Amino acid sequence: MLNKRANVSAKPKGSPLLGEQLCFALYSTSLAMTKIYRKLLRDLGLTYPQYLVMLVLWERDGVSVSEIGERLFLDSATLTPLLKRIEALGLISRRRAHEDERQVIVSLSRAGRELRQKTGEVQDGVFHASGCTLDELVAVKQQLDRLRSRLMENA
Repeated sequence: MLNKRANVSAKPKGSPLLGEQLCFALYSTSLAMTKIYRKLLRDLGLTYPQYLVMLVLWERDGVSVSEIGERLFLDSATLTPLLKRIEALGLISRRRAHEDERQVIVSLSRAGRELRQKTGEVQDGVFHASGCTLDELVAVKQQLDRLRSRLMENA
């Protein structure tokens, strides 16, 4: 629970309040963030998960499906249909690796590389929607990174 109460007997044990739950704060914040991205990504023709894949590829082109999955914490059963939809948009290509045909390498197409130039408005939109300063957002992100790391260690 997030809030400590002086009078714990006012609430029966084992009856957590929704508003006091860290998991719900994270979940509902994630939903709100996704709604903002949905609106901002509409003009680019991308969904939020597709945008995350593109971010990975804009950082480093020509990576394996497993590398993308590791970066995004997604398994191949989730990632493969997502990649197929992005490929159908003409933004990426997939090919088998020459050295190990079990691996699939994902590369940006010309259209995928060019799309990156149009994403500045997305980041600006998220920043403005947050109502936070840059320092506040950096601090929140660092705290979330630490929390995720600790949770993954114990998962």
